[in-house]
Amino acid sequence: MTMAPHPLVVRTQELADRLLAPRAAEVDLAEVPASHIEEIRRSGLLGVSAPQEYGGAGALDPVAREIQEILAGACGSTWFVQTQHHTPVRMLAKSERPVRERLLRPLASGELLAGIAYAHVRAFPRVPVRARAERDGWRFDGTVPWYTGWGLNDVMLLAGVTDSDEIVFAFADAREQPGMRASEPMRLAALTAARTVSLELDGLWLPEESAVLRTPQEKFALLDLPRSTNTSPAVFGVAYAALRVLEDAGEAETARELRGQVDEVRRRAYELADHPVAHERVEERLALKTRSYDLMRAATTAAVVAGGGRTMDVRHPAQRLAREGLFLLVQGQTSPVREAHLDALAQTREPG
Repeated sequence: MTMAPHPLVVRTQELADRLLAPRAAEVDLAEVPASHIEEIRRSGLLGVSAPQEYGGAGALDPVAREIQEILAGACGSTWFVQTQHHTPVRMLAKSERPVRERLLRPLASGELLAGIAYAHVRAFPRVPVRARAERDGWRFDGTVPWYTGWGLNDVMLLAGVTDSDEIVFAFADAREQPGMRASEPMRLAALTAARTVSLELDGLWLPEESAVLRTPQEKFALLDLPRSTNTSPAVFGVAYAALRVLEDAGEAETARELRGQVDEVRRRAYELADHPVAHERVEERLALKTRSYDLMRAATTAAVVAGGGRTMDVRHPAQRLAREGLFLLVQGQTSPVREAHLDALAQTREPG
């Protein structure tokens, strides 16, 4: 028996078809409009994984992954802004600190939108942002290299490393304030519209009650491992979107063959993502991740080739998807991911 799709998946597809995909080229050349985020807020998508008792949907991971696929395939920039929100929600749901009661409900309901400013802690032992205990709270100093959704987000999840190699995660208002200054929005090869800035921290002070987690760096690295080694649903979303462009160009047979390969890698990658021990089978996860990159690149390249010279128009969907795929190759990249991907590329041989 075929299961009916989850209501949030149906709502996501409707939003993608009605608004996000038709305006994706326009957004790509400008910036994600607040009206897009408002539509996502009203849709309930920001609470997909949040506990029901806090106003969320409490949906299982397969539902959340399918939603992210649809959004990424429809408008990469809008996807990237809203995807930041879900890590703070999940972290709050697992926390027992006071900030949970203050923020989880408004984040789950979509009243507030969260961003993340913690990818830099993966650079350890290099410490771009230092956290120090000060006046019943925490002082943050350093540079957050990347922060997405500036001007759209209400709050941010910020992290810094202490002198004792403990990582402190705390919530701050996502606005300029004493101790925090934002750069001008970055001009990027893809997803410039997502409003990415860098943040200079010079004595930003946050009260202890804003902290959501304190954990040793080694423990965080272990917990963070599946986030970097599992394949992002966005990779499959972009691949499927490119295959639809390929079909529209009259290349149904090529699209069918590639789709079968994407489907199989997607199945295996998600099986591993659901494995009960998240830090096991790392090599297999990385192999599937690099294979998914290969197939995404094949799909976007095929869409470009099938469209010919027309795809060099920056507004053409094949060209935009190819650039978004380029971004996904390095999004959330860690040293093990980079090394595995480069090794796989170096082993590519000519047929003979």
